[in-house]
Amino acid sequence: MTTAPVTTTVEDVLAFLAAALGTEVGPDDDYFAAGLADSLFALELVTFVEQRFRLTVEVEDLAIDNFRTAARIIAFAQARGARTDAAA
Repeated sequence: MTTAPVTTTVEDVLAFLAAALGTEVGPDDDYFAAGLADSLFALELVTFVEQRFRLTVEVEDLAIDNFRTAARIIAFAQARGARTDAAA
């Protein structure tokens, strides 16, 4: 089976963020610090991460630092053993 490059995952996460936030952000843009995100968005984001990466976000994982940028989301998923390619 051939897997797509990790950039596909970045694009997937950025597409979700753009749709949910109503504006495009870059991989290292902190949408919480920019005031673009609220608590409802945070819940949507956790749900997206769980579904996209097929993992369970535990209570101890809910630190904002795990989710404040697309790059950190991907690093979090990788640290939890999730596949971060197109087949994930």
